[in-house]
Amino acid sequence: MRWCWMEDLRDFLRVTAPAALLLDFFCYSAADVAAEIGIPTYFFFLGCTASLAVLLHLPVIHRQNAVNLGDLGGELVQVSGVTPIPAHDLPAAFLDRSSLSYKHFLAMSQQLCQSHGVIVNSCRSLEPRATDVVAAGLCAPLGRTTPPLFCIGPVVKSEEVAEKQGEECLAWLDTQPEASVVFLCFGSMGRFSAEQIKEMAAGLEMSGQRFLWVVRSPAGSNGNVNEHPGEPELDVLLPDDFLDRTKDRGLMVMSWAPQREVLAHGSVGGFVTHCGWNSVLEAVMAGVPMLGWPLYAEQRMNKVLLVEGMQLGVAVERGEDGFVMAEEIEGKVTWLMGSDGGRELRERTLAAMRGSREALSDSGIPGRHCCSSCKG
Repeated sequence: MRWCWMEDLRDFLRVTAPAALLLDFFCYSAADVAAEIGIPTYFFFLGCTASLAVLLHLPVIHRQNAVNLGDLGGELVQVSGVTPIPAHDLPAAFLDRSSLSYKHFLAMSQQLCQSHGVIVNSCRSLEPRATDVVAAGLCAPLGRTTPPLFCIGPVVKSEEVAEKQGEECLAWLDTQPEASVVFLCFGSMGRFSAEQIKEMAAGLEMSGQRFLWVVRSPAGSNGNVNEHPGEPELDVLLPDDFLDRTKDRGLMVMSWAPQREVLAHGSVGGFVTHCGWNSVLEAVMAGVPMLGWPLYAEQRMNKVLLVEGMQLGVAVERGEDGFVMAEEIEGKVTWLMGSDGGRELRERTLAAMRGSREALSDSGIPGRHCCSSCKG
């Protein structure tokens, strides 16, 4: 199958003769075809610059450790320009060196170094150390050349609020005081157990804070998920009479909300997020501080980078079984929305917002917000 699609791509590129080929990292094998034909290849990297630094450095990490990274527990992994990352917080695909996904990422690291450039949805003001170190070629293994780095962000996609649910969210936010609402949203794949949802509800109620919470139907006992959840299910998911007790300060919606528009609303003062990079960027561009609650993929690493590196968030602490207690939720939400520390975090996030917007302000001037390796 791989040979078939590569042959099709080879034929297509020969006929169309594009000036360059732009790939995401899921299609890194296509770089071999482009190189064979003599077409320059560029990668659009979907994560932050610091996570790019980790990927470039992965072959070095591989040589330094003869065991699975998942066996190192909390031992810190060191990468130039990146805050030290506990091994167990690295992306799940990095943890088992015998897995196919791990081998794919090793190969991808090499392909990145052989490309003509890497485009990242970030900016130097947001990640100065990582940007400078990657641009200087200090993350890749000796003997490999780091390609030019092009920082084009932060770019966030506008959403069209077409669903009635989205209109309801924004209309409700219009009635709330400025920066008074904590927004909880965990992405399209972010699901919790029924027990965790009840615990989250208890913590929010104990905090006394205003909240807008996007809830997705949990996996059932057979592992299946209700793909068409309805409002009546909220009564089953939540503690008895929770909706009645919190109706004056909370709004819950099933499955979806216009996240970018919600974060940009003046009533939102905090964001509990799964730490997906797009969500982080949307919060930064809105100046909204974050509580990091990662769930899967690279999100645990993003949480470390967000909290320890950028210092734009605080982590929600989980037990050894991954469960978060109501008291932890209450304490972190209360701290974020009502403490001096929370206000300082908000000021740092607003400063990051201003720097990020300034990075995007030089429209029409090539290279002005790229890194030092960009010759544009």
